[in-house]
Amino acid sequence: MLTKSPKPAYKRYITWGIKGALLIEGIGLAASYGLWYKLNTDRDFRLYMFKNHNWVLEGYYGIGEAIADQKIRDLDQAIWSNEGKI
Repeated sequence: MLTKSPKPAYKRYITWGIKGALLIEGIGLAASYGLWYKLNTDRDFRLYMFKNHNWVLEGYYGIGEAIADQKIRDLDQAIWSNEGKI
């Protein structure tokens, strides 16, 4: 009869570490997609980010202008100025 020998402890720690890293990376990816989706669909949220966390909005505008040559920044500025929000 064959006997089972347990895995060495370092293999278990490596496996847990890899699983933990993948879990953290998945959570980070989901959070970044959620932020991008909210920025992409909600102008009031972009105004909040403009007033409170401008560096995030600058990154969003920069990526949009680099990839798709979008002018969302100019459109947002014009609408917020017309509405008197900035």
